[in-house]
Amino acid sequence: MKKLNINKIFELEVKSHIRSAEIFLRSDVGIFKKFIELIIKTLKKGNKIILFGNGGSASDAQHIAAELVVKYKKKRRSIPAISLSTDTSSLTAIGNDFSFDEIFSRQLESIGNTGDIAIGISTSCKSKNVLNALKLAKKKKIKSVILTKYNYPNKKQIDKITDLVLTVPANETARIQELHILIGHLMCEIIDQVF
Repeated sequence: MKKLNINKIFELEVKSHIRSAEIFLRSDVGIFKKFIELIIKTLKKGNKIILFGNGGSASDAQHIAAELVVKYKKKRRSIPAISLSTDTSSLTAIGNDFSFDEIFSRQLESIGNTGDIAIGISTSCKSKNVLNALKLAKKKKIKSVILTKYNYPNKKQIDKITDLVLTVPANETARIQELHILIGHLMCEIIDQVF
């Protein structure tokens, strides 16, 4: 069995995270500002934030929704937000009776209203269930945003079904997810100050 060098692994992973965060810090903040303006406009009109993703991105969606509904750092009014990855009865029924590709779009069809904002989170930007929900959002006049990696595939298709593509400068799944949750926390920080 190979000897495990925990110190080396620790150092390499933390340095990789720092590099990604530093590149993100130096990136154009313009798209992020548009994202925040869209969020604030949505909330000021009394609409809600709907988040969804698979695996680690599902966890990010749940985490961000909880920070909005409960609180982030300070006590403020509850922000209307929901993660579509939390209702196991709906997820499994839709997956069984329809298709796994429809687990988010079917829920969005039910609870999404014109003026809401749908935020799909996908490290690969290939998840059919996320893309299908964003397509439906566009049809229902729900603002649609995807959080993904910088060099995302199917650029024309993605740009067509979203109002905003918010990318992070990473290709490794772990780094992408870390930056996605950072974006979620930045959003919560700003919402705390506005509301």
